[in-house]
Amino acid sequence: MWPNIWRDDMDQITIETGMQDISSGTCVQFVPHSHEANFLDVEPRNSCWSFLGQPGGSQTISSQGPGCMWSGVAVHEFMHTLGFVHERSRSDRDRYVTIVWDNIMQEHIHNFRKHATSNLNSPYDYDSVMHYGSLIQALPSLKLPKPDPYISSGQRDGPSDLDLHKINVLHNCGR
Repeated sequence: MWPNIWRDDMDQITIETGMQDISSGTCVQFVPHSHEANFLDVEPRNSCWSFLGQPGGSQTISSQGPGCMWSGVAVHEFMHTLGFVHERSRSDRDRYVTIVWDNIMQEHIHNFRKHATSNLNSPYDYDSVMHYGSLIQALPSLKLPKPDPYISSGQRDGPSDLDLHKINVLHNCGR
């Protein structure tokens, strides 16, 4: 899959770098869209978001705003399309983080709900590009991590080694 990109050259390079960060460590390949029924459509809509998984047909990834144009943010959104939830939404997350529900802005509550995930027999990844820090979408929303609150968490530099491993496992890459 290859996104339909309606952006300037620097934005396109940023998005393509995110795709390359995934492709270089997994069997997932992004190919230019021609006639495929299922494809990604990266558009400058409101904020940074994507739907979970590939439902079929055109799938929009929004990357509007200065905070969206980082290759690690592109990786984050592409991982959503590949079927990954936020690390803080894993079924086993309560063993690793504490959610402070009273501090979460109402419009972001849905981003903190647990999903019924298999976790791919992988350990919790504080360094995942799918993890947020403690001050995202709330003040503070997470007490991180258990048992050592001084371990850093969340980043938008690119996929962690464990992120790439999980993509390979989920998509039967055999790497």
